[in-house]
Amino acid sequence: MKFTLSWLKDHLDTDASVQEIADKLTALGLEVESVDNPAEKLAPFVIAEVLSAERHPQADKLQVLQVEFGQGPMQVVCGAPNARAGMKGVFGPPGAYVPGSDFTLKVAAIRGVESNGMMCSERELELGAGHDGIIELPADAPVGQGFASYAGLEDPVFDIAVTPNRPDCFGVRGIARDLAAAGLGTLRERPVRPFESNGANPVSIRIEEGSGCEAFAGRLIRGVRNGPSPDWLQQRLRAVGLRPISALVDVTNFFSVDQARPLHVYDAGLLRGGIVARKGRAERFDALNDRAYEASSEDCVIADDSGAIGLGGVVGGASTGVSETTTDVLLECAWFDPVSIARTGQRHQVHTDARARFERGVDPLTLEEMIDAATAMILDLCGGSASERSFTTSPRWAEVIAPRTIPLRPERVKSLAGLDLPANEQARILTSLGFVQGSAGWIVPGWRPDIDGEADLVEEVARVAGFDLLPSTPLPRAPGVARPVALPAQRLERRLRRAAAARGLNEAVTWSFISEDDAALFGGGAHVLANPISEEMKVMRPSLLPGLARAAARNLARGATSVRLFELGRRYLANAERPTLSLLLAGEALPRGWQTGKARPFEPFDVKASVLALLGEAGIPTPNLQLTAGAGDDFHPGRSAVLRLGKAELARFGELHPAMAKALDLPTGTQAADLYLDALPASRDKGRARPAFSPPALQPVTRDFAFVVPAGLAAGDLVRAVRGADKALIADVRLFDRYQPEGGDLSLALEVMLQPADKTLTEADLTALSDKVVAAAIKLGATLRG
Repeated sequence: MKFTLSWLKDHLDTDASVQEIADKLTALGLEVESVDNPAEKLAPFVIAEVLSAERHPQADKLQVLQVEFGQGPMQVVCGAPNARAGMKGVFGPPGAYVPGSDFTLKVAAIRGVESNGMMCSERELELGAGHDGIIELPADAPVGQGFASYAGLEDPVFDIAVTPNRPDCFGVRGIARDLAAAGLGTLRERPVRPFESNGANPVSIRIEEGSGCEAFAGRLIRGVRNGPSPDWLQQRLRAVGLRPISALVDVTNFFSVDQARPLHVYDAGLLRGGIVARKGRAERFDALNDRAYEASSEDCVIADDSGAIGLGGVVGGASTGVSETTTDVLLECAWFDPVSIARTGQRHQVHTDARARFERGVDPLTLEEMIDAATAMILDLCGGSASERSFTTSPRWAEVIAPRTIPLRPERVKSLAGLDLPANEQARILTSLGFVQGSAGWIVPGWRPDIDGEADLVEEVARVAGFDLLPSTPLPRAPGVARPVALPAQRLERRLRRAAAARGLNEAVTWSFISEDDAALFGGGAHVLANPISEEMKVMRPSLLPGLARAAARNLARGATSVRLFELGRRYLANAERPTLSLLLAGEALPRGWQTGKARPFEPFDVKASVLALLGEAGIPTPNLQLTAGAGDDFHPGRSAVLRLGKAELARFGELHPAMAKALDLPTGTQAADLYLDALPASRDKGRARPAFSPPALQPVTRDFAFVVPAGLAAGDLVRAVRGADKALIADVRLFDRYQPEGGDLSLALEVMLQPADKTLTEADLTALSDKVVAAAIKLGATLRG
């Protein structure tokens, strides 16, 4: 929600500074996201007079101007068709930044003629869409004066984050009311200017029961002139990000921001018969946002005899939209069911200011007052004569406007909020917020649909009084040592986080939602959001790797040479949420140096070492793991693998497929891994203490074996087979050499460590063991190298 300081002061009589207002808004729960002063970015631009305008010698559409801006004549090359001698406009000198074009002015030669700065258009200064010519100022505009101060642009713009429970603060009036209640000024009275009504409204208006429209106030205004709105209104709308369209439309936009009250205007000359609010009938219409919508039986539509002419409370139809030729207009001020509006907006994926206000709940008690105020403004700006007001309601309307009375016990503010405030101060706060004290309690104003019980009144009192008044009281702590409450799965996740960080990996926390394109790279997502925050966060992630990949790509694009990330989170599959730990290594494993030479990129063995270390930390017997080459379509087929324990797949790791890396903006050779935590067997170690260290009494013995192996035999299979040759005596087997001469057979060398338990091994024992090792290797097709 954006508003300007001057707009706020229309409703609030205050001398508070911009910073004081911003601080108080945040304290009231209306968090200020930014305060921007448009005059700051326009500070270099000044009013200048064109002294002469001569044709450019090298270009028919360019002119060479001599402009005076208070510091002597300056030559400017200009292509604006309206540039001429004697006019006054806005001049940007060299060094000025042009916000609408995103460049900084400098002295330059244009077609061989020197140009110093430029004369500016509305679009270049972000003052409007006009770009057909430069800005023309009145003849009495003072040359040399700053344009921002002359145009009255020194008006700070506040941008606040409005929570969904505060529909009243989608209007400047509601924000001013909160500030006044907090003591930052006095709320101004805004009486409706009286005007004469001429006869009954000839346009019939009716509401069908169950349509979702509960009340409709309408008035016909004849003889209007729908030209541009006055400068003050256009300037105010532009300041809050709205584009001025015409006087009639600008009035409706003004009330949407000023009073949180959406309005709509129809060209009465284009209506076919009367107006009816009803359910849709599978009818199609063109909307004012240049899109076509198919209204369903679940939508509330506004229709005439020709069919639907708008989605009620969401978007109007183009067939009855006002234009510069409009002379008779029907003004609408309606109240729609918030749930119906929200569902229609979600169904059609249309986001408008009207929808944002109606679906949160606008004040149902001020329809007649608001249509009268808007009528008075239209008569002021566009002329014409207004009919009497017609007001139509549904049978449910009495329920909507029924008074809500909530009792408040003064002592509840102390017990619930911890604030010790006198009852009269509590009453003052609630009264200033618009609540009325009755015999049975406080009557809730129509603009506060979120107030539902006594606790809500306590919150209002505490919010306005100031949460900073809450005393800081430590919670009581029970004596004794706290018992551990973490579950085994939580303890495992903590161990893995520490282990990953100890290996030099940085933890990342990415969004659980990714784009459809990223999800498609990993097989697509099973859960697609119907109303996502953005298209980049539409699908619940089937893998953690897309989020890590985007984070790594951003870091690499900003100069990082080595990215080592891990994330512990959930994958969202069709049948369940799967806890997963994912790794991603990109860039340099080792930087260049005088000892190492060129920088070494990450290899599959780097990510394999991390995966084995983490599985070991999880209590997995890593020597018992089976390794199978190829980790699926996401990975390089020859540089990836799967780790299994029995039939359970525990992890996938390796180099990302080159096509996958390219799609994710990662360098070729990026390494990644997934550890499936829900597949890890529970640790059998129930104790907290480590087993006692008991070194063997006898010295271990090592023997080396070199085997010529078939090309398709995995080294891991050979190591596992040799280790199983004698499980009692063989303590460890390690691959220490790989040799393959050009055109020759592959040779793998193993170091076998033997650990005797009760006697020293004799030569006969060693020979027998060697025979067992060789026999185990022969079963796999390997032969002892001669």
